[in-house]
Amino acid sequence: MGILNLTPDSFSDGGKFNSEKAALEHTEKLLKDGAEIIDIGPQSTRPHAEFLSSKEEIERIANIISQIKKKFPQALISLDTFYSETVKFGFNEGIDIINDISGGQFDPKMFDTAAETRLPYILMHVNPSYETMHDKLKFEDITLEVNRYFSKKTDELLKKGIKDIILDPGFGFGKTVEDQMKMISETEYLGFEKFPLLIGISRKSFIYKPLGKSPLDINEETQKLHMKVLEQGARILRVHDVAEAAFTIRQFCKKNKKC
Repeated sequence: MGILNLTPDSFSDGGKFNSEKAALEHTEKLLKDGAEIIDIGPQSTRPHAEFLSSKEEIERIANIISQIKKKFPQALISLDTFYSETVKFGFNEGIDIINDISGGQFDPKMFDTAAETRLPYILMHVNPSYETMHDKLKFEDITLEVNRYFSKKTDELLKKGIKDIILDPGFGFGKTVEDQMKMISETEYLGFEKFPLLIGISRKSFIYKPLGKSPLDINEETQKLHMKVLEQGARILRVHDVAEAAFTIRQFCKKNKKC
């Protein structure tokens, strides 16, 4: 999954791809580098980011989804939003996957809208509100906490008829460095192997801050962690650097004689 941020304020690539021309050019590069899914983000969710309404998200997306679908029909598009209205707009434009960082907690209509679209739904673990999503909470056991959340939320989704669910443990959202490293080590226990697991650790601060590096200088360390989660059953990697992640996946497949 290659990341396409349409934002002026994302932490590592803000303002680079927020025009239709730049977005299409970057999509082409992501696909050439090996991406199968393009994850479109109209709003930054980094700490202290500008908060947008659904209307502003839709205005920012404009024709980009339909243009990508027209130019690159083979590409799957996921839409990174926590608004049901943005999902409805994206559905009409041709998206294939809903990527909701809020687990339906920031918009009470999200689960019903996801059910109406019948699209695959990415469920992420996060704190209960937009205002608290980056608060570092103390968890007795982060793996147990994430699994309790997944169990409760997947039950809600299944009851609404949403069966195509992807789980995202929420790296970078309200978790300590220690908890996130524990999640890396215990990836095989996340989600009970009931649903595909998505891992999004690309350019995350829990990797670069302890090393005293910038988000752009941790590719080697990130690929080692990618290999570690792949070996524990991760099925999707959400990344900025697609070529490097694709190489890691090929190495994993070669080593394990599968894929």
